[in-house]
Amino acid sequence: MPPDPASPRAALLARWLELTRETLPGMAGAERWPIRLDHCFMRVCLDAAIGRPWHEAVRRPAIRHLTEAQLAAAVAVAERIRAEPALLRPLNLQSLRWRGKAG
Repeated sequence: MPPDPASPRAALLARWLELTRETLPGMAGAERWPIRLDHCFMRVCLDAAIGRPWHEAVRRPAIRHLTEAQLAAAVAVAERIRAEPALLRPLNLQSLRWRGKAG
């Protein structure tokens, strides 16, 4: 049975996809961000929301296995980045450090 489109989770998911697939990638060029692709924004937001690489706490694909609270936290991070673009760089660096990909 498909999820109820009026459910709180469905609303969070719709906002999550709008922010990470449209809003933040759309801002990337103007803000000269180091990332531009939707999956990179998803990584940064999920890692920040969970406090470590998201895949250590959530089965793949995340979009199906995030709890409502985890999804709400990730949306909140994305909303903060949208409102305060300077937050992206340190959040991206932290995400990369957690993954052993930043010096």
